[in-house]
Amino acid sequence: MLKLLLSAALALAVLSSIIGQRTIHGTVKDPQTGEGLIGANVVVKGTGLGTVTDFDGSYSIMIPDTARVLAFSYTGYSTVEVQISDSDVIDVALGQGKLLEEVVLIGYGTVKRVDATGSVQSVSSKDFNQGSITAPQELLAGKVAGVVITAPDGSPGAGARIRIRGESSISASNDPLIVIDGVPVDNGGIAGGRNALNVINPNDIETFTVLKDASAAAIYGNRASAGVILITTKKGTLGKKLTLGYNGNISSGQAENQVDALNADAYRALMYSRFDSTDTDEAKILALMGDANTNWQDEIYQTAIGTDHNLYASGGIGIVPYRVSLGYTNKEGILKTDHFEKFSAAVNLTPGFFDNTLQVNAHLKSSFTNNQFADRGAIGNALNFDPTQSVRDTLSPYAGFTTWTNAQNGLPNSLGPTNPIALLELRDDQSHETRYLTNLSVDYRIPFLTDLRANLNLAYDYAHGEGTVEVPDSIAAFAFNSVTGGGVHNEYSQTKKNSLLEFYLNYKRYFGEHSVDLMAGYSWQHFELDNSFINSDVAGTPAQTTQGADPAEYFLLSEYARLNYGFKDRYLLTLTVRRDGTSRFAPDNRWGLFPAAALAVKVIENDNNSFNNLKVRFGWGTTGQQDIGSDYYSYLAKYQLGNSNAQYQFGDEYVTTIRPNGYDEHIKWEETQTLNLGFDFSIINRRLSGSLDLYQRKTEDILNRIPVPAGTNLTNFVTTNVGNMESNGIELAFNTTPVLTKKITWDFSINGAYNHNEITKLTATNDTTFQGVLTGGIAGGVGSNIQIFSVGYAPKSFFVYQQIYGENGQIIEGSFANLNGDTLINSSDKYRYKKPAADFSMGFTSRLAIGHFDFSFAGRASFGNYVYNNIQTDMGYLNRLYGTSGVLWNVNQSAVDLNVVDQASLTFSDHFVKEAGFMKLDHITLGYNFDNLIGDFLRIYATVQNPLVITEYEGLDPEVPDGIDRNIYPRPRTVLFGVNVEF
Repeated sequence: MLKLLLSAALALAVLSSIIGQRTIHGTVKDPQTGEGLIGANVVVKGTGLGTVTDFDGSYSIMIPDTARVLAFSYTGYSTVEVQISDSDVIDVALGQGKLLEEVVLIGYGTVKRVDATGSVQSVSSKDFNQGSITAPQELLAGKVAGVVITAPDGSPGAGARIRIRGESSISASNDPLIVIDGVPVDNGGIAGGRNALNVINPNDIETFTVLKDASAAAIYGNRASAGVILITTKKGTLGKKLTLGYNGNISSGQAENQVDALNADAYRALMYSRFDSTDTDEAKILALMGDANTNWQDEIYQTAIGTDHNLYASGGIGIVPYRVSLGYTNKEGILKTDHFEKFSAAVNLTPGFFDNTLQVNAHLKSSFTNNQFADRGAIGNALNFDPTQSVRDTLSPYAGFTTWTNAQNGLPNSLGPTNPIALLELRDDQSHETRYLTNLSVDYRIPFLTDLRANLNLAYDYAHGEGTVEVPDSIAAFAFNSVTGGGVHNEYSQTKKNSLLEFYLNYKRYFGEHSVDLMAGYSWQHFELDNSFINSDVAGTPAQTTQGADPAEYFLLSEYARLNYGFKDRYLLTLTVRRDGTSRFAPDNRWGLFPAAALAVKVIENDNNSFNNLKVRFGWGTTGQQDIGSDYYSYLAKYQLGNSNAQYQFGDEYVTTIRPNGYDEHIKWEETQTLNLGFDFSIINRRLSGSLDLYQRKTEDILNRIPVPAGTNLTNFVTTNVGNMESNGIELAFNTTPVLTKKITWDFSINGAYNHNEITKLTATNDTTFQGVLTGGIAGGVGSNIQIFSVGYAPKSFFVYQQIYGENGQIIEGSFANLNGDTLINSSDKYRYKKPAADFSMGFTSRLAIGHFDFSFAGRASFGNYVYNNIQTDMGYLNRLYGTSGVLWNVNQSAVDLNVVDQASLTFSDHFVKEAGFMKLDHITLGYNFDNLIGDFLRIYATVQNPLVITEYEGLDPEVPDGIDRNIYPRPRTVLFGVNVEF
């Protein structure tokens, strides 16, 4: 197929060379900004000859001697016709019309949005979310129908979980492929890092383009099952004067809510109601309480101050457009001792040579990050620690912190809660991350075959993370060892390298009423990993020291081709094929073929005052997945050193054993097929536009980690291809401008999506007795799992007992429904109940500009998602108050409200699977633009981030990525003041 397409491209190119007698070239620009227009049409009037402009607005066209007029057109601009003279250079500035039509990336090229055949949506910088933005993903949250972006917590610089149309795999990655300026990157992050995308300064991003369906994403076949996100960064403009800019802000964030643990007064009252002060033994328990009134959550959280500064210079020198930027971010976390600092720099150079037939794009992005990580264990211990105790004790030998000790020897009691302030102040957990991503792409238009372009892209992505964890010995109660003194001294280091070479040919040509855009290419990508660690106590005691290293690598090879065909600029066809090979799989299963096809028809296209556009799209395609985390050699028999406690004794010598690991030599690609039916429309002079998509996605040969029979394959679990999954959904998006006058502009957009996901197969043969694969570890006992993958249900459905309630509506402790009808209540009576993923998701954005003022807000909503409240089940029972080792524990208010005594009656009760739908405002922003006050442009603004959450969920936050509410790092409410200025 690939060879056939390449041959066709060369044949068409040779044919075109016979027709042409003369080459005209130049640029097509916007008259106001001077920026090149991408995808403008250049047509020889009276013929079918034509071409389109490239990324910087440049074009080159071969014309016959009889040609007299060139027509230049672009949707939303007035058409310009130019008489052909003796000059071979024709530059044009089009007069701007009512609306600028969007041009979107489609992978290895661009297309006008009106000509897109797949489910593609682009979000530009003017529509990004506002506020205290440190992670690029935050800019996109809520902007695209069917794309759900969830930050794991409120820590500064944290990454986010991105899901496009739900999940398509079980054990393999469900993260979309991220492509930055043409470079597919590794989403795995680096040791000591917070976010894999922190290499990009959010202020440098120009657009996000989301390829949602397989017909659009199949050009990236490998790793594209979960969708593709293309990120482009800002560039300079040729001929534009030097522009210097600064934008910066200062922010203040606070934790707005707290977990409902008992305060000191309520705790004392509960203790006296539970224990009899006249009983000698129980009086000793009551005597353990202190005289303080400590809100431990207040003690561990702080007002987090942050600053963000960005400088940039943009313009063109000679033939070299450039943009250079520097960034500095310094942010505290609301959890004390948590700190994030990042330096970033970026350079984009985009010169053209030889009358712009040779275009060069050179990109360099770099970042250096310093992290101080707070001990997250402080969050849970702030809930656990007795609120009647003070933070510090002057008589304590453990750095002056109040510490639970053993009555026999005065040493720290390892069975009691740990002082959360000690956890924060005595732990020094630092990391340093260096990252740079550079690529050079060269695009050459063949001089004697001007419709044929050759593109070469070379890239190198380097990341290095290293860190240390230090906890002092002896004085640190939580790291104390009665023999060695204890403490912690850990070191780690990791390096990741990603090398890329891609080459493709692209042929574009009009033949009368026909247009052809043919592309075919080759890709080679090499991922390398090298890491090492040393974990020890402060003294470096050999028996307490472990170390190791684990280098690895894998390769991806690809051949790909795409044909875009148009007839009468009304009927559009796209055919795509990609053949991928991965070194993760055995040679017999190494290669996968991923085809796709899409058809679009422009049913209506006019400029009247009512219905302007209606386009119908239908697409089908197959995408692949091979990312199963850090296991790069899943098909090979591997061995590893045994643990120190598994050494074998020969006389007086202890020898470390080597044990074999499980593997599957037949593991292969996971494949996902998608059907998509879409409608794009605009009405009322294009003031209201939108899209509707219906899709069905089926994943086969799911990469799944499943249990294997005892005694086989030397392991309890192995990753292999077992299972199928199906999802169906609807997506709807509207964009409107209700008000558009000289002084007032109001834009509003809203999107919504419904997704239903179901596992249809989990075993190689039809086994109706197989209950599924347990997952979702929780606090409540060793090996406790609250979720399950089961046939006929959504992934990670909750696997629980059905709670029985009394006449008063309260739970009857330890009483569950006997669902299987036998005489026992056991695990056979558990059932699948609800799931974490939402049925419906929604996003909305509004911007109102009145004169110099602008007001905007953006938000998200989620419905049909459920959360298991593991905080209530872990600390919501009364027997928790006193530990038999002589320590006191705090409890959740639910323990009092439900009057539950034992934890065993809580852990798997469906009572604690709670509806967690929500509506959130992500930001509210008010700004003012000054004219001629400072420089060419000055804007000041104020933003409140996370100002409002509406939910019936009782926990701290309903937005929990995996559906299990543990001790989450709270998302702060942040107030920010900023300024943008250009000279």
